This record gives sequence, C-alpha cells and structure tokens, in this order.
Amino acid sequence: MPFSVSKFRILLLLLSVALSACVSKPELRPFTSDGCSLFPDRAFFSDTDWCECCVEHDRAYWRGGSRKERKAADKALQTCIASKTDSDALAWLMYRGVRIGGTPYLYSWFRWGYGWKGLRGYEPLDEAEAAEADKTMANTGAAALRHVCVH
Repeated sequence: MPFSVSKFRILLLLLSVALSACVSKPELRPFTSDGCSLFPDRAFFSDTDWCECCVEHDRAYWRGGSRKERKAADKALQTCIASKTDSDALAWLMYRGVRIGGTPYLYSWFRWGYGWKGLRGYEPLDEAEAAEADKTMANTGAAALRHVCVH
C-alpha cells in the first residue's frame, strides 16, 4: 500500500509532538558552593584564607555560559588567589586545576554550568536564562558565602 500524503502529515505531526516533549526549558538549581571543592579553602598553619575567591568562582561556574566566560572566571580566580596569598605559584596551581577539572563535559558537581540540570557545554545563556540566574543568585548568593567560608 503506498504511503499517502495524509499518513505522512500524521507521522510528521506525531514526530513533532514527540520531539517537542524532549526539548524542555533547562532547569536551574539553587546556587550552592563548597568553597574550593577539592582544594583547601585556607592555609593550614596561618590565617591566610582564600575561600571567598572560590565562592566567587563558583558563582560563575554555577551560571555557566561561553568558553570565553569560563576562561575569564578562571583568570579572576587566579588573580584573587594571588592577591589573598601573595603566592603566584599557588594561584597558578589553582588556575591549572580548574582549567583541567572544570570542563563542562564531565558530570561533576564543580563543572562549568553545574547549576543547570544536565550537561550544558559552553552554551551561552539566553536572555530569559540570564534573568533567571540573576534572580536566583540575588536570592541565595550572600547566604552561601556566609555558610561556606566559616572558620
């Protein structure tokens, strides 16, 4: 039996409904931070503390975005660590660590774009996503800093 135009239209309609069900709005989780993740938040034998640098870095990583934005966030972390510790070596080590470990293509809790459910890659935020991220951060950002960076 030949495939009629009406059957093709019905098949096309069913296919479009099925695909639209698969494409849903990305869901943003509340902001969380664990400080410096797999690295200490402060020096063991002195008062030197760089936890705030890591929480600021987590804000950018939670939000995600383009490859350029990630590199800027990682450089800002390096600059902050260097200013808090007077150690370019420590700042470089942490920079290299986040460059290697923070890839958005591994499903880790500290990956680039970890605030979004699923793997987002280097997809820039659209206008609605950016507004949602800004609103969520305004509601949870300061509380996370107080909670994580406690001595």
